[in-house]
Amino acid sequence: MPGVIVHEWIEESGGAEKVLDSFGKIFPDAPIFCLWSDAQERYAPGRVQQSWLARTALRRSKAAALPFMPFTWRRASAGIDPEWVLVSSHLFAHHVSFPRASKHTPKLVYAHTPARYIWNPELDGRGNSIAARIASPVLKKVDRSRIKEATSVAANSKFIANRIRNTWEREAQVIYPPVDVEAIQSVDDWSQNLTQEEFEILHQLPSDFILGASRLVPYKKMDDVINVGDAIKLPVVIVGEGPERSRLQALADKAKVPVYFLGRVSNPLLYTLYERTQLFVFPPVEDFGIVPVEAMAAGAPVLANRVGGASESVLESVTGSLTSFEDMSETVKNAGKAMACQAFESRRRAQMFSEREFVTEINKWVSFHTTGADLIAR
Repeated sequence: MPGVIVHEWIEESGGAEKVLDSFGKIFPDAPIFCLWSDAQERYAPGRVQQSWLARTALRRSKAAALPFMPFTWRRASAGIDPEWVLVSSHLFAHHVSFPRASKHTPKLVYAHTPARYIWNPELDGRGNSIAARIASPVLKKVDRSRIKEATSVAANSKFIANRIRNTWEREAQVIYPPVDVEAIQSVDDWSQNLTQEEFEILHQLPSDFILGASRLVPYKKMDDVINVGDAIKLPVVIVGEGPERSRLQALADKAKVPVYFLGRVSNPLLYTLYERTQLFVFPPVEDFGIVPVEAMAAGAPVLANRVGGASESVLESVTGSLTSFEDMSETVKNAGKAMACQAFESRRRAQMFSEREFVTEINKWVSFHTTGADLIAR
């Protein structure tokens, strides 16, 4: 049979799922193996094979399923006899082992990050639990041992390649993940694609505003978006939902500028907001940061955290600016530099992170590490 694509679990949406979608298109004959899938209609019937965890209540709680994952990955589907294995990993998927595969079968690991709750608990609340702290020393040893089985490792940014070097003690090739740049840039004015209801929402917003878009969870630091708006005296528009909504709303009520919470929005409305915003603000420390590249694809200037993957896509004083978000006077200065950038520069820069570029680099990588050139999609 051809190779097999391996993914942790399949959700309805997410950056890792965009990588998986691209893998699936590049290698259309490769089956997909995962722990479970919450997006049954995403792929052709029969293409996705799930582990035993999919048939249990454990699939409803990643925390509860975690202790069973390393063992499960070592007993992957016995019905799969792959010529090569391509893994999308952000937890334990790189531990995968197929009983019928040869020990010489190439295993290529595309790493979104080593498991944060083990290696960087300060970035993942799960790592602060008593159970995680007790288990981490053993899991670190096992995790580092399993990654040695990989024929090659690719990272989604230089930031993550450095984390891989420090944790897994492996060198990783950098292949940036795919962003929907072509789709965003295929429309000149996304407001023409809005529904009447969405157009009315847009009409109620001020003509000048700064924008933040994210799940409303603590590490996304969306309060910094409100703080920047307050400091530069521009209204704030926030897209997204999550458990931080009420806290952020309370902060917004004290702000000196209007703050608009739109919740979840359609892609056409989000892309319209990218096109119209004076500044897209991206405070979190992310592994790569797909959203700021989307914003640049639509021409928005970006103010991003100088730590993390976004620092590799945003060009200082060309497509935006980088800042710490800790010194507000510095942040205000950098926001001004970002807003002076030209939209055409942002659009051009974003093209370097398109799906077309990703497909080219993945094909080169897999081709180099597999023996049969005919296995690679053309």
